[in-house]
Amino acid sequence: MSGPGAAWHLSVDAGTCIGSGMCAGIAPALFTLVDGVSVASPAPVAPDPAAVDAAESCPVEAIAVRDAADGHLVAPEP
Repeated sequence: MSGPGAAWHLSVDAGTCIGSGMCAGIAPALFTLVDGVSVASPAPVAPDPAAVDAAESCPVEAIAVRDAADGHLVAPEP
């Protein structure tokens, strides 16, 4: 899942996000708050445990971390 050359795609459902800021606090290099809504890094990112922590910590599960190659959901766990 996270071998050499692996990448993840991060997304935030803006309609679900409540702007708690937990994701930006946990992974400031990957998430920012813009007008009260979280925005994820637009480019694929190297696998990072902070991205998983942010997705798992989101109080409304607005964040999805997917494998950029095949779209497999990495986090949050169902």
